[in-house]
Formats: sequence, structure tokens, C-alpha cells
Amino acid sequence: MSVHLVTGDDEAVVRAAVSELTHRLVGDGDRTLMLDEYDGDEYEMAAVVDAAQTPPFLTEQRVVLARDVARFNSDQLAPLLGYLADPLPTTALVLVGGGGRLAKALTDAVKAAGGEVVATSPPTRARDREAWISNEAAARGVKLSPPAVGAIAERLGEDVGRLDGILATLAGTFGDQRSLSAADVEPFLGEAGDVPPWALTDALDAGSTSEALGILARMTGAGGRHPLQVMAVLHNHYVRLARLDGADAENEAVAAEALGIKPGFPARKALQQYRKLGGGRVQRAIDLLAAADLDLRGAKELPDDVVMDVLVARLSRLGR
Repeated sequence: MSVHLVTGDDEAVVRAAVSELTHRLVGDGDRTLMLDEYDGDEYEMAAVVDAAQTPPFLTEQRVVLARDVARFNSDQLAPLLGYLADPLPTTALVLVGGGGRLAKALTDAVKAAGGEVVATSPPTRARDREAWISNEAAARGVKLSPPAVGAIAERLGEDVGRLDGILATLAGTFGDQRSLSAADVEPFLGEAGDVPPWALTDALDAGSTSEALGILARMTGAGGRHPLQVMAVLHNHYVRLARLDGADAENEAVAAEALGIKPGFPARKALQQYRKLGGGRVQRAIDLLAAADLDLRGAKELPDDVVMDVLVARLSRLGR
């Protein structure tokens, strides 16, 4: 008996993890005899439970795969929760979260049954993200040097769904005979992927114009963000700093109270940046945002990308 719950936000990463898991569970067995798969909006949980409770035929184990289980509410999950209280020893049950939020009762039941929760969402911190990429590569027999890992992490950004394809290509091209350099992997990385919004505001805070413009291009290119969506990110960032103007925030606790958040890194970071800019430059940033907003809405006959490039360049100079 085994129970596996696969979770994650990136469909491609989840799909790759499920494929690897089912391949491992089926092994050299006959997939047509061993695997029962349920997908889409039509199947009901009772059908999954019936399959899980059915002994295998001509094989030692039955593998039951149910995708998108997050669409079921607690009441609809009742048959599955009942099964997990006493699962069949000859069934390997694979549950895939898919989109939506999983019912806590399901996660608890899987853990109580001694099951495995496979979280596929990569870490958000750069160092942890690189460690995750290195581990994924090692699992596929690809040896990467630290610079190669860094190059992959930087190019993919938030677009981690491409990692599996890149690693498969690297494995087919180079095998596992040597550690690959950044120059080795560069031709296989493709277009730069999306980046999180805070990457742009961090670059602006640091006063790095070239980096900020590059991140903006990735957000509106691979990220597919509309300029007004980027404007919303920038507006929230500088309005938060403006709330500290006149608040006499002498420490993190006072800053957190002024911002309406709990003390911690976000409050400390905002306070440090406000002290760096000062009230005058924060007000200048808001004025720049207001003018750019009007330009995006037709006040000047300029392309949206030009308006955004000029805005980001001007904002970055305030951070120097």
C-alpha cells in the first residue's frame, strides 16, 4: 500500500512529477493492466475509491491516479477519506492537487495513512531555488556546476515549468559523464522567463537602471503582464513608502504599525528604503507614476513600452 499526494502551482512541474512517480510505481509492469487514471471534470470520487478498493488482476499492484482533486469539497471527499482510514495494501493511490486549494481534511488523512505529500512548488529564495534546480538535475542524471545552476535559475526566473524539458535535453546531449559549465547550458536555455514583482522594486531600490529595465522587459514579455499591471506593482510599492512619511518611524515596530502589517522583514525593508529616499524623493516617485499613468491612458502619443522604460529609468535614478 502507498498513498501519494502531489501538490504545486506550476502545471508543467506537477505534470513532470506525476509522470516520474507513476513511472516508478508501474516499473516494468504492464501499464494497461496496472494503471487506472481519472482526469477532467466528469469523474466522481466514488469511482476513484471503487478502483482503489479493487484487487489487482494479473499484477501484484494496482496504481490509481486521480488528477485535480482540489476541485472536490470536504463533503465530496468523504468516500476518499473513508478509504484512507483503511487503504488496500495492493493499491498505490496517487492524488494530484491541481488548481485550487486542497481541503485540509485530505492532507491530514493522507498523512495519517502514512502517505507521502510531494510538494513540487520551487522555493522563492534565490539560494534555495538554485539548490532545488541542482537536486532536480541530479535526479535526472545531469551534473551541473554552480555557475550552470545559477545561469539556469537566472534565465528561467518564475518560468520553472521549462526546467524539465531543459534537463531532458541536457541529459540527451551530454549524458552524465561530466559537470556542465554555464557555457555548456547557455544554448539550451531559450528566452528569459518571468520574474516576481519584487525583483523590479528591489532593482529600483538599489538604483540599478540596467537591471530594472531588463526585469521590466521580462515582466511584460515572458511574464505577459500589461503595463498597467506593472504600474499597480510600482504604485503599491511607493504608496507603502509614503505611509511612512511623517510617521516618525524610529524602528521596525513603529513602521509596521504605520503600514498596517506585522513587524518583520517587509516592515524593516520599507523603513530602510524610506530612510534612503526621504520624503521628497518618495513624493517625486509618486508624481512620476501619476504622469506615466496618464501617458498610458493617452495623454501623450507614446508607445506603452516607451512610457514604461522612461518611468523605470527615472525611478531607478531616485534610488541612487
